[in-house]
Amino acid sequence: MKVLVLNCGSSSVKYQLIETSLEQIEANADVVIAKGSVDRIGTGSAVHTFQPAGRAKVTESGEILEHREALTQIVRMLTHAEKGVIASPGEIDAVGHRVVHGGEKFTASALATPEAIAAVEACVPLAPLHNPPNLRGYEAAKRILPDVPHALVFDTAYHQTMPPVSYLYGLPYVLYSRHKIRRYGFHGTSHRFVGWRSRQLLGRPREETRLVTCHLGNGASVCAIDHGRSVDTSMGFTPLEGLLMGTRSGDLDASVVFHVMHEEDLTEHQVTTMLNKHSGLFGLSGVSNDMRELLAEEAKGHERAKLAIDLFCYRLRKYVAAYAGAMGGVDAVIFTGGIGENSPAIRSRSLAGLEFMGLEVDEAKNAAAIGTEADVSAAGARVKTLVIPTNEELIIARDTVRLVAGAENP
Repeated sequence: MKVLVLNCGSSSVKYQLIETSLEQIEANADVVIAKGSVDRIGTGSAVHTFQPAGRAKVTESGEILEHREALTQIVRMLTHAEKGVIASPGEIDAVGHRVVHGGEKFTASALATPEAIAAVEACVPLAPLHNPPNLRGYEAAKRILPDVPHALVFDTAYHQTMPPVSYLYGLPYVLYSRHKIRRYGFHGTSHRFVGWRSRQLLGRPREETRLVTCHLGNGASVCAIDHGRSVDTSMGFTPLEGLLMGTRSGDLDASVVFHVMHEEDLTEHQVTTMLNKHSGLFGLSGVSNDMRELLAEEAKGHERAKLAIDLFCYRLRKYVAAYAGAMGGVDAVIFTGGIGENSPAIRSRSLAGLEFMGLEVDEAKNAAAIGTEADVSAAGARVKTLVIPTNEELIIARDTVRLVAGAENP
């Protein structure tokens, strides 16, 4: 089965065409046929990058004003007589859509029925920046590919196994009853993938594994996975809570918001923008939200760059230890995401001081693990440290196949 995986943002579409089946999933033999992205949608200088497997990358630019036009261009490129990878749109058997927020309604991926779409629309107030473009992408794809099944795969669904002690806040319970104010968590497909893959590498069944997975990128989150189930995660009601991130503040005393609004005479919109766009690594360092640039500046003696990195690693270290305590132990800590997969320094610095838990990194192995799967644990370490590149698109494709086939997700 050929599945077109779509991740639609407000001005972009990322996509992959993946060939998979129940048998290929079982054998871990899924095949990426092509991948690409359309960026700057809504402008006259949109850029479409197309990468067929084993062939040269193709880049086109021009005016693309809406998602429907972007999806039309994607299908045109996939079926191009010379550059494409399939003969016609009829070879696309299903479409899998990334959807950020499914609220409490969705505990797993779902086929895109009218009822499911209505439920996603009802979650727009919970993710006003993300669910609308996800829905626009679905509507465009449904018009272009109306005769194939479409599946919805949610960032939040994986965390719906959290118990109330993990997802409730210390607020009047009526706010949860009326407005569903609670921790939802995000990056669920990423945590789910690396959790699954780590169990394969460890050779241990889910019933015997306790994992802390660290998805570290411009957005960052940690997840406690006990027996294959998410039992806690650092992002909360929105992706703002938890770790220090590229431009997001992470954990914060709520009273700070009102104090800063008063002292700086800021509007609600301005303070929201400050917390989400001008804080985190960027706000602390005053230099960049890019960890690579911050490490380079630190090496030159930039004190605030060093401070931002130290704070990032310190908060991550606290979460790893806290989640190990919440599960009564941990068998492996997994790093993924742009920073997690590519920054040996951040991995090493984040785990420094956790040797008492059995976490020890082999510095030579760690330094060599850049963008590749690796066990970077020191010899004799009681707790494994793994680097696993994430693959959210593969999870979306596999869930789509299982939904179409009527099979249960693991």
